[in-house]
Amino acid sequence: MKSQTSLPMKWSSSMVEFPTSPQPAVGEQITHYAHSQHPLIELTLPELFTCSGCKEFGAGRRFACQQCDFQLHEFCAVSPPLLKNHPLHGQHQLVFHSKPRPAKGGISWPRCDVCGKSTKGFILRCKACSFQMHPCCAMLSTEINFPIHPHPLKLLPAFNTSSSANTGVNCGECNKRRSGRMYRCTVCEYHLHAVCAKPLINGLGANGIPTPEKPSALGTAARLASQVVIEFIGGLIEVWRRHGRSHSSEHCKRKVHQQKKNTGIN
Repeated sequence: MKSQTSLPMKWSSSMVEFPTSPQPAVGEQITHYAHSQHPLIELTLPELFTCSGCKEFGAGRRFACQQCDFQLHEFCAVSPPLLKNHPLHGQHQLVFHSKPRPAKGGISWPRCDVCGKSTKGFILRCKACSFQMHPCCAMLSTEINFPIHPHPLKLLPAFNTSSSANTGVNCGECNKRRSGRMYRCTVCEYHLHAVCAKPLINGLGANGIPTPEKPSALGTAARLASQVVIEFIGGLIEVWRRHGRSHSSEHCKRKVHQQKKNTGIN
């Protein structure tokens, strides 16, 4: 995203609310069927990561494995198996799938009918028709407040997302034309791609991270740094459980020393 002057402002919107799996307490471990070999722990970290479920970017709150590089958005980890009467597709039920439809001809992945991006992982799909969307996109409301615009934005009716520029207008955030749904301001005709609104949901906006166009060396470095922190926190929690508060301080010192030694930090 091009405009970063908005980062100190409040990144929030009226997100869609739907029933989820039971919410664990902070630091609690859960077992997820997509990664049943290891438990996942709830963490909040500012670094960029790629969700191992939906393959989309995220930052902030997540469920992460302490033993390997597996991380899930919160909404991907607790998404219900079935959604009814969703505001973006109220006519049919949506079923949660852990795998997307096969790529067409082995080349092109099917696209999300909300943001227009490829679907490469977790997906909500309609049984009755071809509609599908990312779990992140399911959190977008039909009306949002975007930090750099003074008026509420309403979601326009769906267009044919197979077109690369189906709306015929430029987005006020990225200044481009692309496929996918679009929000519009009824006061001043400001337009915003649904995909450009996703930082409201995935934590990138709240953590001051511009949306990457594709994975980068910086993203890889952030992912590795996150994994070091995850392993460190996981070790502290385990010691806390085994030995209690009185022993955790000394273990913390040893853990920090070991991490510095492993990474070459003085």
